[in-house]
Amino acid sequence: MLTISGLTVRLGGRDILAEASATIPPRGKVGLVGRNGAGKSTLVKTLIGAIEPDAGSVDMPRGCRLGYIAQEAPSGSATPFDTVLAADHERTTLMAQSETETDPHRLGDIHERLIAIDAYAAPGRAARILSGLGFDEAAQGQPLDSFSGGWKMRVALAALLFSGPDVLLLDEPSNHLDLEATLWLENFLKSYPATLLVISHERDLLNSVVDHILHLQGGKLTLYPGGYDAFERQRAERAAQAASFAAAQDAQRAKLSDYIARNSARASTARQAQARAKMLARMQPIAALSEDPSLSFDFPDPDELRPPLITLDLASVGYGDTPILRRLNLRIDPDDRIALLGRNGNGKTTLARLLAAQLPAMEGAMNASGRMRIGYFTQYQVEELAGDATPLVHMQRAMPGATPQKVRAQLGRFGFSGGRATAEIRTLSGGERARLALALVTRDAPHLLILDEPTNHLDVDAREALVQALNSYKGAVILISHDRHMVELTADRLVLVDHGTAQTFDGAMTDYIDFVLGRNQPKAEGTSSKGGGKADRKAQARAREAARALKAEVTRAEAQIAKLQAEISAFDRAMFEPASASGDLAKLSMGELTRRRGWAASALHEAEAAWLAASEAHDAALAG
Repeated sequence: MLTISGLTVRLGGRDILAEASATIPPRGKVGLVGRNGAGKSTLVKTLIGAIEPDAGSVDMPRGCRLGYIAQEAPSGSATPFDTVLAADHERTTLMAQSETETDPHRLGDIHERLIAIDAYAAPGRAARILSGLGFDEAAQGQPLDSFSGGWKMRVALAALLFSGPDVLLLDEPSNHLDLEATLWLENFLKSYPATLLVISHERDLLNSVVDHILHLQGGKLTLYPGGYDAFERQRAERAAQAASFAAAQDAQRAKLSDYIARNSARASTARQAQARAKMLARMQPIAALSEDPSLSFDFPDPDELRPPLITLDLASVGYGDTPILRRLNLRIDPDDRIALLGRNGNGKTTLARLLAAQLPAMEGAMNASGRMRIGYFTQYQVEELAGDATPLVHMQRAMPGATPQKVRAQLGRFGFSGGRATAEIRTLSGGERARLALALVTRDAPHLLILDEPTNHLDVDAREALVQALNSYKGAVILISHDRHMVELTADRLVLVDHGTAQTFDGAMTDYIDFVLGRNQPKAEGTSSKGGGKADRKAQARAREAARALKAEVTRAEAQIAKLQAEISAFDRAMFEPASASGDLAKLSMGELTRRRGWAASALHEAEAAWLAASEAHDAALAG
């Protein structure tokens, strides 16, 4: 059991944690959530002893081993495999002693202990963990210094998982992972046999892995049972209750103030008025549960262009004389929402750079509309923002000749109004920097928005706001993201980048997850059953084509249901927590929100009926 009691941490003259308390149950799997800058990493650093609290304590059972990834990635000539094996310090020490020990009794004790800790199966376990995180057999034997920083952090994660601490602390473990490795990590964490505390903004990971949510807000900790969706429901209920209590308290305050004003001067009622004045002074205002109202994403809509925006015809692209992707055939229209899928290193970013005209087509043809404007977002743009500059300075540089009003208006679309526009970049959170980078790349209302991992620094609420903004945006979107929730709610087409090319993936995200995990694998072409004549083969081909068409209908209906559910959730939040609403929702009255929610609920009912009909027809086609 991990117990946090009255923890207070002051940094830079303000309270990051203010008498925060919580009890983590034994072997509990807990997701630590909170807005960017709320103090989640500060709490974890306090738990591991890197920060000394100003007050309070952290209590763990004696001998409890606590594991956390260091900020610096491992480096040197050691291999990932050797680095992971060395993370089990007891095994490493005992293995070394077994090579030099001469006392037969001591040697026997060493071998007994090695057997007890399953030391001889450790190499296989290390290899499986590295494989799950994307290292094939060859990569496991390469020196660490041959890898990029992101892959080195994967090695650090693998070493931590291999060491098997009693309390496993993970801070955004999926940031350096692709979707495939994230899915493997989820399955690993589900079966982790000890206590887990994970900071994550991945809604799917939190729903799949954890059994409690620890919410950090205003320096306080609140533990909720269940996954993230259950937490959101409970938080909405608390917000509605708090709003109701606050309204009742305001009415009571007004009544008391009115009585005091009317009766203080009269001798017969002065004593009662004084008593009510004391009562009014003692009333503690009810804390609002609303979130930061500055959270905002609002992409400017482009002018219309005739389709297609881009066509690729047997195009190849790569670096130098080496093509990475070949025989690319792709058409992008103004209303397309495409997600690029595939493991890191397979060429998703290379394809994105080709579409952004940062790389030329080495073979074949790429044709693009001459009037098209492209906004291309990458994590490098976030990292390259000048720390001593301000959002206003960056936007002025990006919009030379623009009026101050236009510059301010573009910043305001992304929550940088007033003093936030003139704050130094070094004082901004990672999420705020990501918002600024998005503001910069969309300053000229692009027709095509290419987003390469836009969510890495965004908390869950910010990701929801980004989903809403993308669904309202009138241009085309190319999305690279390991956030399944975002892909499911924004993408209409999936393109799998694999084996040196890119092809449309026939199915939804659930089908792709099954594909990655080896479930419900489709049969290869040409593996139809038992012989049959030419007429039979034609009939089978027609049946397959009909089944594919019905499957596409099912997929479209599923995507529509997911979007409508997200809209209803956004309407609910805007009604329960008005200060958290962003974009168009913030401008709507309560009556209009209620009407639009009703329309969305009606559309959801129709979409669910369409899905049911298409699913039954698809099942019947497969059975026939």
